[in-house]
This record gives sequence, structure tokens and C-alpha cells, in this order.
Amino acid sequence: MRHTVLDRLAPYLWPLAVANLLANVGIVVTGGAVRLTGSGLGCPTWPRCTDESYVPHGELGLHGAIEFGNRLLTFVLVAVAVLCFLAALGARHRRATRLSLVVGLGIPLQAVIGGITVLTDLNPWIVAGHFLLSMAMVMVCVALLDELRSPDRDAAPRLPRALAWATLASGWVALYLGTVVTGAGPHAGDTDAPRNGLDPATVSQVHAVSVYVLVALTIALLVVAVRGGHQWLARVTGLVLVIEVLQGVLGWVQYWLDLPVVLVALHMLGAALLAAGLARIALAVLPHRADREAVADGEPQPHAATRPA
Repeated sequence: MRHTVLDRLAPYLWPLAVANLLANVGIVVTGGAVRLTGSGLGCPTWPRCTDESYVPHGELGLHGAIEFGNRLLTFVLVAVAVLCFLAALGARHRRATRLSLVVGLGIPLQAVIGGITVLTDLNPWIVAGHFLLSMAMVMVCVALLDELRSPDRDAAPRLPRALAWATLASGWVALYLGTVVTGAGPHAGDTDAPRNGLDPATVSQVHAVSVYVLVALTIALLVVAVRGGHQWLARVTGLVLVIEVLQGVLGWVQYWLDLPVVLVALHMLGAALLAAGLARIALAVLPHRADREAVADGEPQPHAATRPA
């Protein structure tokens, strides 16, 4: 039997897909740490750290080390994404191959947007785009996991499907408004970084209203899923509702405590988990069939990585 590198990687498709998600969530948190420690311009240019060097020198201090360390994590994401893509190829899993390719292509795009944020001195609107792209990549990573291990299912009826997509749209509005609040607040990433000029209290209230709408839609979806006997959708929606409530409470606590950095970092982690949950809800109302076209020794066979858990 001929064993290529792809064949050897194929059994690791599932753990690599999990690692893809964890890495993309993790870099959201580390990126937040860069901003919260005021290290956003620790490397004042891009793609070099300084005009003379790709790596920071002693004069840049701790801020330079923190910012450069976050840049290095991009290579970890690239390595995981490439291995995941190769494993999907080895498993002959077409849909997983496409999804892992999207994740892989998103990383250099994210790096370029990150570079633009530095070159624009942390313009809050560009920073918002950088964050929202991370949320989109987290969602694609969840779609990959759903493709590999979710149970087979038919499309949900019209009402839960409409509520699920409304919940997803409302969640995106809440995530976007969260970036507007951040752009108006004190954690700019650097003492000289510009703010968006909006009143923090006002945009915080608008953001809070969007979260109320999101929670209401999620509750409505949960009720419909339970009454309709859609157990998988109900489980997914119930978990996301818990994330939303915890995220909302954390948001209010950090607001009233004047945005302590630890709580803000946890809130960013919560945003990434919320993005993952919203993707899970949207996927749960779509039909799913395991890809049974993995090939071993020339014969179609279900690959271990494609079997529902």
C-alpha cells in the first residue's frame, strides 16, 4: 500500500480542524492583549517591525516584544491551516478541503489588514475590520467542524430557519456595534492612536439594545426548536443563549467598572465564542450529509474523520 504524506495526515483531520478553531480564537485574545497593553504600535511599521529590521530591538521595550510576538503567532496559524488543508486532501473530503482552504486564505488577508492598522496608526475603523474578519474566520472554522462531525440532518422548517438566520444577522450587528464601542473607548492600543469621536455612553447603550434583540431572537428560536422537537437545534441554541447571557453580564460589569483590562480581554474571548455559536445555529438549520467519498486504495470508503460523533 502506498503511503504518501497526505495519507499519513488524513487521520488527523479532525484534531487539526479543532486546532484551526482554537488558533483563530486564541489570536483574537492575544490581539486584544496587544491593544489592552498599549502595544499596538510596539512595532511602528509593517511588514518590518522598524524601518531597519523585521524584528524588534531593545529600544522598543516590552511593547515591541508584545506586538512582535503577536505577529509571530500568524505563522502558527499558517502552519495549522496548511496541515489541516493537506489532511483534508488526504482524506479526499471535498467540502472539508474547500473550507480549510478558505481558512488558509483568510490568514494572509488578515495579516495585510493588520498591517494596514499599523500603517494608519490604529485607525479604529480599520481595527474594527480586522476584528470582524477574525469573527468570520472563526465561523468558517466552525463550519469545518460541523462538516466533519455533526449528525446527518434535514433542513429545518421555515420558521426555525428564518429565526436562525435572523439570530445570525442580529449577532453580526451586535458584534459590529461592539467594535464601535471599542473605537470610542479608552483602550486604543497606543496613547496617540485616534478614536472614532463618538460618545462612549451613547454607543454603549445602542450596543446594549442590539444585544437585547439578539437574546430575544435566540429565546424565540429555542422555544420553536423545543416545541417542534428539533433536539439538535435546541441543544445548540440553548448553549448559545448561555454564552449570550454571560457575555451580556460581562459587558455591563466591565462598563460599570470603567473597563478593566482583564474583563475586556474576557469580553473579547466571549465575542469569539459568540461568533462560533452563531455559526453553529445557522448551520443547524441547514441539511447535512456526511461526505462518504473518501478513497482508500481506489475504492470509495468513509474516512474516520468524516463519521458523525
